[in-house]
Amino acid sequence: MEEKVDLLKKANIYFDGRVTSRNYTNSEGVVKSLGIMLPGEYKFGTKAAEHMEIISGKLEVLFAGMESNWETFQGGSSFEVPANSSFEVKVEEITDYCCTYLNE
Repeated sequence: MEEKVDLLKKANIYFDGRVTSRNYTNSEGVVKSLGIMLPGEYKFGTKAAEHMEIISGKLEVLFAGMESNWETFQGGSSFEVPANSSFEVKVEEITDYCCTYLNE
């Protein structure tokens, strides 16, 4: 449970509003993003490494360089994406997530 956070109130809106999130910084200075993805297919790029926790929902992920090896993630699972990379998602049902930006 976060005790003190600095919330950025402005929403991050992607793909015509089909993916939205809000960033916050926790008391230890770690930046996180809480968001929702509606069903669809999306491609994201990363600057920092990311730890993606799927809170609820279901999606398939294709990591950069993996050609056609889609992996399925659902509520209670997580995955990591390296910095300066990309990944594609096929969201099968509304997916609630928390992204933590990692310092490498």
